[in-house]
Amino acid sequence: MEKTPVDINHFKVEQYIERIRPRLEIRKELDFGFSFEKNCFILHEVRPIPLSTNSEEYRKYPFAKFRFIKSTKIWKLYWMRASGKWESYEPFPLASNVDDILKTIDEDKYGCFYG
Repeated sequence: MEKTPVDINHFKVEQYIERIRPRLEIRKELDFGFSFEKNCFILHEVRPIPLSTNSEEYRKYPFAKFRFIKSTKIWKLYWMRASGKWESYEPFPLASNVDDILKTIDEDKYGCFYG
């Protein structure tokens, strides 16, 4: 079965998340994940809910979003502001491929994704 562009990009994001995940013994306190829906990837931190009595309750904190614009075949990158609103990542808002987006997130020159 031939892989589609969506499958290939999904695999690239999956590999990126696996690369940035912390060591196994730390993952109960901090982990990373992603979701994909309607041409849009969202990367998030996974942390326990503060002051929760259930140690198995976790909350996802999104920090990066990139959406594929079909009409232009371009990926658009966003970061999550402290207000909870997504904002275009102006230093590098557009890319023609997911690799460039992931490299930009990884470099995080302005501290928008990883602080």
